[in-house]
Amino acid sequence: MENTENDKFALPDDIKPTIEFHGHLCPGLVYGYLVAKAAIDLLGLQRSMDEEVVAICENDSCAVDALQVMLGTSTGKGNLILKDYGKNAYTIINRTDQKAYRFARTQSYRYNGEASKEFDRLDAAISAGTATKRQKWRHKLLKAYDLLSKPFDDVFSTTEVELVMPPFAPLARSAACAKCGEMAMATKMVALDSGEHVCRPCHGHTKQR
Repeated sequence: MENTENDKFALPDDIKPTIEFHGHLCPGLVYGYLVAKAAIDLLGLQRSMDEEVVAICENDSCAVDALQVMLGTSTGKGNLILKDYGKNAYTIINRTDQKAYRFARTQSYRYNGEASKEFDRLDAAISAGTATKRQKWRHKLLKAYDLLSKPFDDVFSTTEVELVMPPFAPLARSAACAKCGEMAMATKMVALDSGEHVCRPCHGHTKQR
């Protein structure tokens, strides 16, 4: 592989925990990192210990992992909401100040780094289905480094949006399913005509028979 200026690019210290959590550096992770940085600055955020910060992600890509690490959002706490529209768009909410911004990509990606010839060759190989595993990873790394060097406004649009506050994560007692006996959140069980309550998998199995 060719050597480029990107090989000497020093990664920001605050992206390193996201790489450790995610497992590798890639363009998707960088997208999430860039959004998290912008949200922290605009909304004056601290990492969420509970549900003070909410992230609504319109995809389930690698970017979500960067938001989890940097903003403290997670599905378990109920402050990471996934809407799998396949869109590179994210709404970040500060519950305390009741403000929200939506960040969205509105332009196709263009590589502007110094290794443009190499990137174009790799891009063509990937499009043709002939790229090796090593070439695919090199392509990802070049793009990731290039994204890190771009002004944020060249990558994402930023819009302050009217706040529709998501509810806090629901809490409910658990009850035993009348069919399998396993415990399930009572509010997510299905009531049968018999008066029994069953978990959703058992209810689906009963309907299929």
